[in-house]
Amino acid sequence: MGVTSSVGKKLAPRITDLAPDLTTSFVREALQRAIAGVGPLPGAAAAADKQLREQRGNVDAAIHEVIENHVRFAGAQGFVTNLGGLVTAALTIPTNITGLALLQCRMVAGIAHLRGYDLDDPRVRNAILTCILGEDEVNRLVKKKKLPAPPMALATAPTTNPELDKLISTEIAAELITRVAGKRLATTLGRRVPVVGGLVGMGADGFATWRVGRYADRELLPRAAKRS
Repeated sequence: MGVTSSVGKKLAPRITDLAPDLTTSFVREALQRAIAGVGPLPGAAAAADKQLREQRGNVDAAIHEVIENHVRFAGAQGFVTNLGGLVTAALTIPTNITGLALLQCRMVAGIAHLRGYDLDDPRVRNAILTCILGEDEVNRLVKKKKLPAPPMALATAPTTNPELDKLISTEIAAELITRVAGKRLATTLGRRVPVVGGLVGMGADGFATWRVGRYADRELLPRAAKRS
């Protein structure tokens, strides 16, 4: 993990140069598209409500299905974006980062919706984004006072803070680029065979998404739902 992190930190500036759109704005754009829906993927709330109907109103079972579905989605895009091996890594890493950000935003937003949170609330959006960092990173940032509180506290804060919006976007953009770029290149360098690289990417992204989903499930406690 230390080697991966080190590689990621060294790569982050290069990835940003390679894909200028991978700035803090891409984090908010990924969240917006995850909530509204993009391409063949319906919005987070609609997808979550479908799972709730299939699970006959059992919220916990619906959340489990939301997580499992997104683990599969993340694994599939991880396979495709790592399939070319080392030769195509420079081109596919940015795609991997943005795809993973969108899928994890969609998953956590679906969980938040099922737990009764308003996805239009900027406090909730900050909580969704913070969940993507994962429990260990959130705890580290809170301890270093880079984040004021964990996701649940952010979602239920008495007021919104525009400066906090910018801070969270900056931290998450940096972390996603560092984490994904480091993992992608580290695994590709260690496994130069393209198909093997795809399998490694599938497992890594699927597992990372599962961990984020489980953290969001534990962190975002139920609120009074407002369903029609």
